[in-house]
Amino acid sequence: MIQGGNRLTLLENGAGYFPELIAACDAARREIHLESYIFEADATGREVAAALMRAARRGVVTRLLLDGFGSRTLLPQLLADIRGAGVEVLHFRPEIGPRLRRSRLRRMHRKLAVVDARVGFVGGINIVDDFNGRNLAAPRQDYAARVEGPLVADMHAAANRLWRRVTWSRLGLNRGEDVWLKPHAEPAGEQRAEFLTRDNLRRRRAIEVAYLHAIHRAKREILIANAYFMPGLRFRHALIDAARRGVRVVLLMQGRSDHPFYQLATRALYRYFLENGLEVHEYHATELHAKAAVIDGVWATVGSSNIDPLSLLLAREANLVAHDASFAGELKASLETAMEKGAHRIHRRAWRRIPWYARFASWLAYGLVRGVMGLAGYAQGWDGRARRKIST
Repeated sequence: MIQGGNRLTLLENGAGYFPELIAACDAARREIHLESYIFEADATGREVAAALMRAARRGVVTRLLLDGFGSRTLLPQLLADIRGAGVEVLHFRPEIGPRLRRSRLRRMHRKLAVVDARVGFVGGINIVDDFNGRNLAAPRQDYAARVEGPLVADMHAAANRLWRRVTWSRLGLNRGEDVWLKPHAEPAGEQRAEFLTRDNLRRRRAIEVAYLHAIHRAKREILIANAYFMPGLRFRHALIDAARRGVRVVLLMQGRSDHPFYQLATRALYRYFLENGLEVHEYHATELHAKAAVIDGVWATVGSSNIDPLSLLLAREANLVAHDASFAGELKASLETAMEKGAHRIHRRAWRRIPWYARFASWLAYGLVRGVMGLAGYAQGWDGRARRKIST
């Protein structure tokens, strides 16, 4: 539901996000809830952990929810220190038992924090240093948003629901489970926004539907920056229909990827996009981890959801959708700067001339991704059976 009266602050990269998050934790008086897919024991992770421990030691109810796969490499000693300071820690679907399970694909991928039920953070930034990657020369490009106002109540409720569900799945009750604060719902600004989550119950397609509605209404421009962009049939058709009615459709995707195989699979769709009037840009300055979009300069989203089958069909995700020209304009300016400084456009004629073996590798990777989704029983929900022919 769209809520008015909010103050939204765009945070670019970890350099913009982590100081705000740590300051909010240090100012917390009663409650902190933090969720992250990845939590690394690097310098940034230790700084965030220290802020959580300081809060717990002064009596703040402090909860940390980590994904059992994404954060599986968190050092046991750091985890023990966090728990020893009084922080309540839970893992979503911890990695135990046989690994070839369908449920193993259902991850908690969202990055969410709510402090004192008054300020919230949502975006795509994990608890990991900006330069923690494969020889990164520049900080990983990503976004989050700080939220104050009535929308924080929705963020707080989502955090509460998932924490309780994970607690119940462990067949036990943790200290502090029943003492969640009442959200502070007074207006803090004038911006309108909504907080959307994706789960496998009532909110299966909430984020995808929000994208599709905005794309269908687009009149001038669609700018999507997405780290792992492998849209299903409905999404591809919506973008192509927009391009055919004269909307400029710009896709900014990874040129340097932390998952090269997945990047190969994504490139299988390039010619299809180019032949149908979409602009394709690859970002090479560093890793692009953003999950952001701006449409017609008035609709914008930042969050954890990629446009791929894992995010749209399997993972628990969280996105902020801003219906505000100021926030959208700031995000658009940031994305355009990133494109100008660190991306290059893929042109249709040049892409047609790539070697056959490169095309074959991309389609092989794409086919393997589809095969995995098929074996898991999710291929039809992503790509459908009656597929429109894609040119190769």
